[in-house]
Amino acid sequence: MPEFYYKDALKLAQKEYRACVSKGKSPLLPALDDFLESEKTAGEVELGLVQIPADMIVGTKTRARVNAFAPNFMPILEEGTEFSQKWQNLCQAHVTEGIRDPITAYEYMNRFYVAEGNKRVSVLKFFGAVNIAATVTRILPEKTVDEDVVLYYEFVDFYKYSKVNFIEFSKRGSFAVLQKLLGKAADEEWSEEDRREFSAVYYYFKQAYLGSGGEKLSSTVGDAMLSYIKIYGYPELRSTDTADIKKNLSKMWEEVKLQENEAPIEIKLDPGDEKKQSVIQKVLSPSIPVLKVAFLYDGTPEKSGWVYDHERGRRHVQRIFEDRIETVAYENVMDGDPLKVIEDAISSGAKLIFTTSPRMLQQSLRAAVEHPDIIIMNCSLNKSHRYIRTYYTRMYEAKFILGAIAGSLSDSGKIGYVCDYPIFGQIAGINAFALGAQMSNPRSKIYLEWSAVKGAKDAALALAEQDIHFISSQDTARFLEDDRNTFGLSYVNKDKKDFLAVAVYRWGVYYEEILRRVLNKTIQAEYESSDKALNYYFGMSAGVVDVEYSKTLSIASRRFGDFLREGIIHNVCNPFMTPIFTQSGEIVGEEQRALRQEQIIDMDYLVENVVGSIPTYDEMTPMGKATVEMAGVEKAQSIVIDPDEKPLPKAGEER
Repeated sequence: MPEFYYKDALKLAQKEYRACVSKGKSPLLPALDDFLESEKTAGEVELGLVQIPADMIVGTKTRARVNAFAPNFMPILEEGTEFSQKWQNLCQAHVTEGIRDPITAYEYMNRFYVAEGNKRVSVLKFFGAVNIAATVTRILPEKTVDEDVVLYYEFVDFYKYSKVNFIEFSKRGSFAVLQKLLGKAADEEWSEEDRREFSAVYYYFKQAYLGSGGEKLSSTVGDAMLSYIKIYGYPELRSTDTADIKKNLSKMWEEVKLQENEAPIEIKLDPGDEKKQSVIQKVLSPSIPVLKVAFLYDGTPEKSGWVYDHERGRRHVQRIFEDRIETVAYENVMDGDPLKVIEDAISSGAKLIFTTSPRMLQQSLRAAVEHPDIIIMNCSLNKSHRYIRTYYTRMYEAKFILGAIAGSLSDSGKIGYVCDYPIFGQIAGINAFALGAQMSNPRSKIYLEWSAVKGAKDAALALAEQDIHFISSQDTARFLEDDRNTFGLSYVNKDKKDFLAVAVYRWGVYYEEILRRVLNKTIQAEYESSDKALNYYFGMSAGVVDVEYSKTLSIASRRFGDFLREGIIHNVCNPFMTPIFTQSGEIVGEEQRALRQEQIIDMDYLVENVVGSIPTYDEMTPMGKATVEMAGVEKAQSIVIDPDEKPLPKAGEER
């Protein structure tokens, strides 16, 4: 019997050998020592006895056995050799009693190279072993900005707590996101039961993924599994069988395919030149069904300035489109089950749904996958999800103007800034404000506080106690008449508070533009013509962001603000021109040029004249944590980094 197994194994080896030769690849196993000669390493770590995935064992430690195996670890030496007899003896032992002795292997970049036990690996792979016991030594690569190295060190951090070595990702931050989605703190160790359960779930998911055509994609099983968990949640995946996983994967397959795209997001910066429909066209147009539009709020207009602004936007479009649309608002959605509210809105006939908080992102995505005929848009930024569109404003343009005004007015150069959450877009707002202040007053320092840590009032009080008189706080069009000292840029001196200017959202203009695009099928066409996630990121040029002044602000300051405003609208004034100097002394860019929008959105650093830091996840309020989980920048996600390590910049960035 063993001799027949060897014949079969030899055929597999020969087939693999020929395939490699035809593709111009080496038909022999790689040897770790060969390519480590030219690689710099950072030491070794003993991992002890571990189960290693058989498909991650890819070579030998030395060249001693490379000529005995094809790259699939099947034997290529002819029958009748001493080697073939030993292989057959091992085969017989495995069939009768099982191979129990662990191999010895080295791990490098999460691939394993056998130092002792090559024939055992060959036999076990021939019989389809999933895992192989091994005593493992990890060889650490030298730290560089190379994307593979950065991803590997994220895996090393993850492995430290999970001891899971079989899941891989192609994008930064994924291991930390997985840890969080499984309900674990960044530094929480996994139990043996956790590992067993996750291993079983991963196996079932992998079978469903490969059975759905996943082997044709360049992204990893881990990428697809993370997307699945983001939509359906880990508890549901844990209780779902392979058939249901395949059914759900078929619904979200475009989301899965998106993961193999190196630039998965397409940013729409301006509405374009579409003309408004004339009254005559409306009369001559055939009867068009009324479009029902739902707005979902995380709060109420009476208690939240953010919700108040969006509610004004809803009322605006209801007036503009009159009998062409019907709008309905749902308040306090996050107090219950947001997914149920979305389903209720769909059941009542809504074909377009705006979820106006990043906290509703996961439920929005789940509903969009289940209802591909419904357009669901979430008010957030930089999320690479195919089935929903996101929309946000380039508020940093208005913040740049406020910063320039504040810098011109401050004799001391000490200016306060209260920010809500460390989410995409907000960091750009802080930096734009600081650069604007620096432009008009090179001595300016921006003292940063976070309402997500202290609360808005306490954050502003903390600034006032530092003898800071010019303070930029929350942005809203609400309360400008009855409580204007609470918001925008204000002058504060003991009991004296003067409102000066405020950056405002024009959500009515934004929703009007989106509705026109839906009614004339532009948004639908954009989706069908693209294979990326669509982010609408409009600014001053589209009229969705602006600056309002109070009567107490001098005419000279207003003219200064208007001058910058016109420059931004006509693209002759850019808040982010390189080189930009960061707090840590790094330099973004060298020549004078504008940052790309992707670089602005992804900002997770503060510029040199900001005094303060981006808060960690553990420092924030429950609302802050919930918001950051959905749309937070990387530094706010509590990714575990050794305290003596310098964070690596992203590949291709100039720092």
